[in-house]
Amino acid sequence: MNDPIGDMLTRIRNACNRGKSTVMVPASKMRIRVLDVMTDEGYIRGYENMIGDNGHPAIMVSLKYYNGAPAIREMKRVSKPGRRVYMGIKNIPLVRQGLGVSIVSTSKGVMTDAKARVANVGGEVLCTIF
Repeated sequence: MNDPIGDMLTRIRNACNRGKSTVMVPASKMRIRVLDVMTDEGYIRGYENMIGDNGHPAIMVSLKYYNGAPAIREMKRVSKPGRRVYMGIKNIPLVRQGLGVSIVSTSKGVMTDAKARVANVGGEVLCTIF
């Protein structure tokens, strides 16, 4: 697998489109950090570390719905393995005029675009969620 974050976002997007309540993704530290941000922002209910069917560590992600519609309307991967996207504090874009969230990997950890502006740090823009 070349893009673990992109794979996780695709699994979550597909499960939301199918109306599933949970989805299993392989575990990694970066995926857990991204899921922490998504939980804090209210896009997913939470997650649980477990062991998958093949014996490898996995994460069970609980998806969130509101009136039958997924809380996540749109997810896009910005920085990809073939083209990393780094932005300074002044260049981090607003998602849907501030209604959405950009997840940024900074020197102070993985955080939202708003928290990165408050902390006055830039970094790699991993994905956008609306």
